[in-house]
Amino acid sequence: MYRITCSFLFLIGFVFTVNAQDKKLSLEEIWDGSFSQERLESLQPMANGTEYAVQNYNRTTRDVSVDIYSYKTGEKTKTLISAKEIPGLNYFQTYEFSQDQQKALLSAELEQIYRRSSKGVFYVYDIVKKQLQQVNDKAIQEPDFSPDATKIAYVYENNLYVKNLINNQVIQVTQDGKKNEIINGISDWVYEEEFSVVQAYQWNADGTKIAFLKFDETQVPVFSMDMYGTYPNQLYPTQDVFKYPKAGEQNAKVSLHVYDLEKQSLTQVNLQKKYEYIPVITWTQDANLLSVQAMNRHQNKLDFILVDTKKNTTKTILSETDKAYVDLNDQLNFLADNSFIWASERDGWNHLYHYNIKGKLLKQITTGNWEVTDYYGYNANNKTIYYQSTENGSINRGVYAIKINGKNKRALAAKAGTNYADFSADYTYYINSFSNAETLWQYKLYKTKTLEEVRVIEDNAAMKEKIAAYNFSSKEFSTMTINGNDLNMWMIKPKDFDASKKYPLLMYQYSGPGSQSVSNTSSNSNDYWYQYLADKGYIIVCVDGRGTGQKGADFKKITQLELGKYEVEDQIAAAKKLGEQSYIDENRIGIWGWSYGGFMSSNCIFQGGDTFKLAIAVAPVTSWRFYDTIYTERYMTTPQENPSGYDDNSPITHVNKFNDNNHYLLIHGSADDNVHVQNTMQLIEALVQANKNFDWAIYPDKNHGIYGGNTRLHLYNKMTNYILKNL
Repeated sequence: MYRITCSFLFLIGFVFTVNAQDKKLSLEEIWDGSFSQERLESLQPMANGTEYAVQNYNRTTRDVSVDIYSYKTGEKTKTLISAKEIPGLNYFQTYEFSQDQQKALLSAELEQIYRRSSKGVFYVYDIVKKQLQQVNDKAIQEPDFSPDATKIAYVYENNLYVKNLINNQVIQVTQDGKKNEIINGISDWVYEEEFSVVQAYQWNADGTKIAFLKFDETQVPVFSMDMYGTYPNQLYPTQDVFKYPKAGEQNAKVSLHVYDLEKQSLTQVNLQKKYEYIPVITWTQDANLLSVQAMNRHQNKLDFILVDTKKNTTKTILSETDKAYVDLNDQLNFLADNSFIWASERDGWNHLYHYNIKGKLLKQITTGNWEVTDYYGYNANNKTIYYQSTENGSINRGVYAIKINGKNKRALAAKAGTNYADFSADYTYYINSFSNAETLWQYKLYKTKTLEEVRVIEDNAAMKEKIAAYNFSSKEFSTMTINGNDLNMWMIKPKDFDASKKYPLLMYQYSGPGSQSVSNTSSNSNDYWYQYLADKGYIIVCVDGRGTGQKGADFKKITQLELGKYEVEDQIAAAKKLGEQSYIDENRIGIWGWSYGGFMSSNCIFQGGDTFKLAIAVAPVTSWRFYDTIYTERYMTTPQENPSGYDDNSPITHVNKFNDNNHYLLIHGSADDNVHVQNTMQLIEALVQANKNFDWAIYPDKNHGIYGGNTRLHLYNKMTNYILKNL
């Protein structure tokens, strides 16, 4: 008895000692990069199949280089490009190889335009001849090599150009480009944001033709943002003016054109039908055959069209329809025989299909109640397709190989967590990037055929040791049955959690259509913030409700025509159910979110004020009437067709329900080109006129991400203090 008691006391003393030594986390550490993990940056496989290229920066010599490494040994075999060794080039920011990897396109002086677009000064470096050639002395957009690397196309001031790299002759393909009116070869704002398209032109297989889109923005309404500048350099604000089509308003009129370099002729393609959107153009292996994905305005029908540019004829070979909407096919891949791989949700889950060039289905390659989340490629030598999917659980990602006939599936990397793969050019090797909630990012090289581990490239061991000193709480995954559905959930508890005590609860969510916030992957900055809050005595929870992704089309598309209805119902119901737990204080439940998540947290505090005591909304949509056509109408149709869907579920409609005993913090960047600060200003005015007490903050000249300088730290300090004071 005596020895047992002593051992017990020793154990208690040991626990107290360990806890006393736990390092305390600060907000400054979270946002100054202290927890940044080592990653593989700009890795590109070399054509020989045995090597890969990585862009490096030497802090001592201040040299930017592209270095070549052996897959097998990991040793650097040579430096392919060194900025210091190239006369006339002090540095470069990005690189891109030509198809034969004999030339590289180097960028400098890049200037961000919107989320995905930029312009800059570009150079072509001939790796064999060691010669540098500037593409243009002006800042240009989206330069791209022809297949034989003798030419380069680019866009300057909304016009498409082609430069002959042999004789330096430049051809201006279009003449009518003009800001806020006509765009050639690059996309408008809404295509860039919602279709992830910036470069809107493509070379054909032999470099004799370029297909491109033209956007006529003339009738699109204008949006403007004041830019306030910095004191004392700017006395008067400037104005950023651009075309932004809001729900129900005019889109740009888009048309398809083909430029024949040999004939120097420009032809507009007649698609035979009027389409609202042409988001994807892809040349087939046939230099005269162009494929086009075109959609109606509701985006519930997608036609896959082949254009014979020699005969000037078109044929629709495949159509996808859905009662809600059809997702764009970003996994399209034409094989050597011009058959193609196609992704579709037609059986209720996103899967891969194999078609011949006439549109005849050859085989559904993958099948099951899980989603294909990425397509890596096709190895013609062994007729094998490589892909990523959720077949090891909806919160996980695994990498698999399968024959094109749908047989002989193999798991290449299916450990619980998040797996990605980067394959060598001949698929002999692959680098498995892996992490889960308990494991920092690891990069390991494997042989594809035998799955033999060749070597560990990076395992973030130093960061793992550093993080161990904090003794962070685990992220616990589970499911919660809400409104008849098993919803994925994670929870972070204080590390000294005591089930006999009651804790305040902060819920985080995003909730947008097809999104996923509950995933088994390594911690990001927000996760460390949640650890900070957990250390202050809060339980943090995230629940992916109806409308989110990776659980099938029916689960995802239930929110159609009523964004904010089922999602809000699920968050309120989840909060109530969590409040029933003995260790959660049902009177101290808060919720926060950013963008769509801000839309949600606003709705929750207004409509669920008896459940939530506090909400924080960052850059929220406050009415879908303010948001863009492509995203909003995909899920809601137009406000003219569906006024109740827009108004019944928008926060701005429910301000009168806000309980003054609750706490609401509203935050926005004034230069948000995506979710305009107009959303917040209109909501502020509605709350003021309803005489509601709330808090708000505007970050001048900051975009949707609200970052730059000390901004992100200030934002999280503000939110942290608000939570500590009011929840």
